[in-house]
Amino acid sequence: MGMVQGSHILLFSTDTNADRDFFRDVLKFKNVDAGGGWLIFKLPPSEIALHPGSATKKKGHLGEKTMNCEFYFICNNLAKVMKKLKSKKVKCPPAIKEGWGIRTTVQLPSGGRIGLYQPMHESAYKLK
Repeated sequence: MGMVQGSHILLFSTDTNADRDFFRDVLKFKNVDAGGGWLIFKLPPSEIALHPGSATKKKGHLGEKTMNCEFYFICNNLAKVMKKLKSKKVKCPPAIKEGWGIRTTVQLPSGGRIGLYQPMHESAYKLK
């Protein structure tokens, strides 16, 4: 194994309890309680890509400038996932086809949005 064993992503929310409930109850992500109801969720396999753009944001959780990022969940069949989410009363705008995949967003209970896409390219998260 390399120097890094995993990743930890921070999503900032205006209603952490509702969004935690969404990840646990709607998305069915396994989790651990780090204390006081502070849930940390196991994510599916992931990948990371570097895009051109504004590279830093104001001082954040780490107390220093960190890189901006967008968060997307990956799926194999976006239409099917959107239909399942809709049955659970989760709002997603119509899908948009891009050169790299088909994308939408998922609205969390807090009103925040997370990207969701079906790639049309090889995915790195499948690499062994």
